[in-house]
Amino acid sequence: MPAAFSKPMVVPLIVACALFMENLDGTVITTAVPAMAVSFGTSPIHLSIGITAYMLSLAVFVPVSGWVADRFGARTTFRTAIAIFTLGSVLCGFCNGIAEFAAARVLQGCGGAMMVPVGRLIMIRSVEKSELVRAMAYLTVPALIGPVLGPPVGGFITTYFSWRWIFFLNVPMGILGLVLVTLLIENYRAAETWPLDWVGFLLTGISLTCLTYGIDQIGHPGANVEFAWLLLGVAGAGGGASFFHARRHPHPLIDLSLLRIPTFSISVTGGSIFRVCAGALPFLLPVMLQVAFGMTAFASGLLTFASALGSFTMKMSTRPILQRFGFRNVLIVNAVICACSLVACSLFTALTPTAAIFIVLLIGGFFRSLQYTSLNTLAFADVPFAKLSGATSISSMMQQLSNGMGVALGAVLLHGLLAQRGAAADLLAAVDLRYAFAIVGVLSLASMIFFYRLARDAGAEVSGHRG
Repeated sequence: MPAAFSKPMVVPLIVACALFMENLDGTVITTAVPAMAVSFGTSPIHLSIGITAYMLSLAVFVPVSGWVADRFGARTTFRTAIAIFTLGSVLCGFCNGIAEFAAARVLQGCGGAMMVPVGRLIMIRSVEKSELVRAMAYLTVPALIGPVLGPPVGGFITTYFSWRWIFFLNVPMGILGLVLVTLLIENYRAAETWPLDWVGFLLTGISLTCLTYGIDQIGHPGANVEFAWLLLGVAGAGGGASFFHARRHPHPLIDLSLLRIPTFSISVTGGSIFRVCAGALPFLLPVMLQVAFGMTAFASGLLTFASALGSFTMKMSTRPILQRFGFRNVLIVNAVICACSLVACSLFTALTPTAAIFIVLLIGGFFRSLQYTSLNTLAFADVPFAKLSGATSISSMMQQLSNGMGVALGAVLLHGLLAQRGAAADLLAAVDLRYAFAIVGVLSLASMIFFYRLARDAGAEVSGHRG
């Protein structure tokens, strides 16, 4: 047994800290873009290439993370990923031009692509199944609070120090992570590894790159729509070719046999629908509060922090809730509650009391976090130990895509609603955002179709439910 069993929550906390660094960095940069543009002598819109380069790097390298962990060892891979991410951060901080900044962000993305799925893999292998719910709760928090804390933290550092410190602050966190991983994490590697499926890697990389970039283009106002659809078409063709290749390859990069496991398959499919809809919230909410209601960025940030606060209160409640009601009941009922919390945002007006908005966001943050933790835990409840690497790669890949599609969904809805009113893009009104929230909330209910297919005792070994 790994030494981590004696202190089952040490490894999840180490992994959670690394994931927090990655999640925070992914959002904190957005507020620094104007100041960076001044330093580089260019316009802020040109710096979007840094964000896009990072996303594309993730899309290419996330699928191969499981194979790398099996081949070189989980601790070695995780430690290398932290080092690469930290080095990329340092290079970003020293950049003085767009080209070198894009290259540094690609390097950062390589580290992040390995850090997230391999960190989750290490955590799953280091805890007993009875502790998996509790451990997953630790990993859910960074994903929720990173996007919330990113903008205010980035604004504070950029205003009172320099945008370069946004990247340099990753250095002490990275060094601490390297030390803790070296001392406390076991270097598990598969007893037998197969040669890398290069054809699958290329097909998957092309498909995910085009899909990610196409989604990113759709979410940008004034983007070339025809080019975006062309990218999505190439992504679909590449994905289809990758699917047929995986069915015929003896050891494919994407192990489709995992989809025969009901709990994993339903968690990935139903969970992706839920994540896409819930992922529109971080995009729509600041726009509503700042553009439609006229709040300052700081006031908006304080309100959106309610979602993160709700996720913290969830951490201690998930395990008893799942033990009492089981995964199936929790996912079905909680999907309705989360949908209602999204629709409730459509009722906000400029006259809504700040306390009421805070409470709605607090409750919504709690139940969304409960749903995320339940989905992440259920996904690995019945996956055989030997297939955990492939499962974490697929799960991380789908979560990455779902988050990007959530932002695109919010943007597409707003563009469509503006077009319906015949209004220009700069004439966004509160009514557009209210309709967008209502639509997103109703669409999220589609995830229930998949959750109904779960057996009543699904994941009982993990949840402890015996109802």
